[in-house]
Amino acid sequence: MHKEDNLLNKSLATVKVGEKGQIVIPKDIRKMFEIKAGQTLLLLADKSKGIAIVNNDSYLKFANDIVKSQNII
Repeated sequence: MHKEDNLLNKSLATVKVGEKGQIVIPKDIRKMFEIKAGQTLLLLADKSKGIAIVNNDSYLKFANDIVKSQNII
């Protein structure tokens, strides 16, 4: 992979938390992850490691695939 290709898959931004606890995900990051208005995102939080934001539908599919692979259902 070329360095330029690798840089296209990375972004860094700072955001401010508004009075209602809201943040705005920068446009380039929304575009990178194809985040659309009204889409549900899942916040994963660990006090020592921080906060991760993931696509809720993708995470549910991942979790369901794990359960199915274990023959739990």
